Amino acid sequence: FHPPTSDSGVHSLLFFNSDLYSIQLAKPGSLTMKFFSQSFLYDDPWSIVSLAFFLRYPNPYAAHVISCDVIDRHQTESGSLLTTRLILKKGALPRWAPQGIISRAESWVIEESEVDPFGKVVRCRTKNLDHVKVMQVEETQLFEQNEEGRTVQITEAYITSKFGWGLTRRIENHGLARFKAQVQRSRQGVSLILDLIRQARLQPMALGSYISNLHSDRSFTSTDTLPSSHNSENTGHVPEEYSSPTTENTWLRKIWGSG
Repeated sequence: FHPPTSDSGVHSLLFFNSDLYSIQLAKPGSLTMKFFSQSFLYDDPWSIVSLAFFLRYPNPYAAHVISCDVIDRHQTESGSLLTTRLILKKGALPRWAPQGIISRAESWVIEESEVDPFGKVVRCRTKNLDHVKVMQVEETQLFEQNEEGRTVQITEAYITSKFGWGLTRRIENHGLARFKAQVQRSRQGVSLILDLIRQARLQPMALGSYISNLHSDRSFTSTDTLPSSHNSENTGHVPEEYSSPTTENTWLRKIWGSG
């Protein structure tokens, strides 16, 4: 990883540990940002984890996702599959955020991915398209199979605010805390879909029927308690993305046709 430099080529690395960078450019008035990086190892093979990743919406750990639509998909000459998806998400502001800082608590996110079936690699990049002056989150995901036949996931993100008014660093810290909490819930969602795929292999019904049920039933979202437009202080906990075990079990019963 190479932190970005200012026009003069000067940079300073203020904070570092195993999974987090915080970068402050040395030149006055230049951009600040937060950088997050984390890796995770799945016991499942790459093909199954990749399938679960692309089928992860909807799931009860992502009740903040309103819609997810494919807007472009094509295959390259080398055999890789390129997909662009447009995702609509809802969120909540912290209590300390100024009133009217954003016009609405929804955000469009673009997801661009490449699936290389020969190299057994998935590369995915997402970023929000609106509210970018307040905060922009650019995330990259990498899934690749290791020599043991397991799947390594590497997640990285840059969190940047250009809001100013003395709130830039506080907004970036809040965004970083939110993102770290979201990474854990995202992994729980993928793991839940992995469980569905494993169970589908043991059932007489084809996997496609289960996936069809999964994507046609969004009613679990209506049972969640939605937050107000302003939530608690910067704790890293995002209520709109939380799901209790009871909600998960209810959701699973609906998917399997027993609820």
